[in-house]
Amino acid sequence: MILSILFDIWLLTKLIGILLPVLAIIDILRRDLLGINRLIWILLVVFIPFVGSIIYFYDRFTYKAKI
Repeated sequence: MILSILFDIWLLTKLIGILLPVLAIIDILRRDLLGINRLIWILLVVFIPFVGSIIYFYDRFTYKAKI
């Protein structure tokens, strides 16, 4: 029972770890950014996938709140 729950948590973590960077890159490519800003965000998400994606989405939502 405990192993099943741990496996489910591990699987969910892996899925989020894969989907979050993919969604971030899709959002970066769709967003109207200057070339160098787009490149920096993509490199951040590619080289530090989980943390880079979280930073990107946090920045995106705080930027929307400022406008």
